[in-house]
Amino acid sequence: MKKLLLIDVDCGTDDAAAIMMALASPSAEVLGITCCYGNSLLENTCKNVLRVLYVCNKLEIPVYPGVALPMIGGPPVLEFYYGKDGLGDVPDPSAPGLDLLQKEHAVHAIIRIVNEHPGQVSLIATGPLTNLALAVKMDPTFPEKLKNVIIMGGNMEGRGNVTVCGEFNFATDPEAANIVLNEYTCPTYIATWEFVLSNQLSWEFCQGWINQNTKKAKFMKKIYSYTLEQIKLSQKKSGKKEDEFGFVSCDSYAVAAAIDEKFITEVIEIGVTVELSGSLTKGMMVLDWEDKLKKKNKAFVLKKCDLGKLQALMMAALL
Repeated sequence: MKKLLLIDVDCGTDDAAAIMMALASPSAEVLGITCCYGNSLLENTCKNVLRVLYVCNKLEIPVYPGVALPMIGGPPVLEFYYGKDGLGDVPDPSAPGLDLLQKEHAVHAIIRIVNEHPGQVSLIATGPLTNLALAVKMDPTFPEKLKNVIIMGGNMEGRGNVTVCGEFNFATDPEAANIVLNEYTCPTYIATWEFVLSNQLSWEFCQGWINQNTKKAKFMKKIYSYTLEQIKLSQKKSGKKEDEFGFVSCDSYAVAAAIDEKFITEVIEIGVTVELSGSLTKGMMVLDWEDKLKKKNKAFVLKKCDLGKLQALMMAALL
């Protein structure tokens, strides 16, 4: 049987790579893609998903628009790490329009699709967790019907990438992340910021990946050019050399974990939650090393993986 995937994204370039990996896998079937704000505004992230599906000749896969704002507070704080539109600011006039989106809201779609396939769906989340949090609030029983949830986000050493201690997806909507980590009762796998940093790929691989002579690789090279330039500028400002840190496609790790159970080679099984009130630590994922929270449902925090498998999946995604 094929693995059934439901993917929730804030589609930037990184999400695009992860989606393309899922679509290319012969062992997986993507039941739908739900969208939220994050790397860009919701309208852009929806457009970006349709654009990826168009490049992959997979426009039959339904795309559902979701939430445009965090659960609490004002407009989302956008990073534009992948450009203002989320896909490198290289628009395609022939890309499909928003009329192809489903009318059903993403939160309703998540609940419905999982109920239609009880015990079979892997829910992959690569953006802020607002859609997932609202889904469990609408139907507290639906996580019990999931096969698992696989999250790219959070951190395990208090190392932040947008705040002192906060990783982007969790820090963007800490309340949503807290709800998901505390109310999802299914097996929960978390690919943290430190996990991807400790399992980086080489820049040599990155160049080989985007320079394959295929339509998909040319698309990836085009949309990644903005981010690669930002990385070079960051290196120059920091004084670091290119070989001091490598290439990461963060969201691809979550999809790889869903596609291939042997991809992950080491996990930490532990209770986790999210800090909601600290002036420096709000949005930080907290690991309960001493089991003081007495949480029944422990998470599997990813520690090590098979980078050879990741490289093979990423290369195949652009063929």
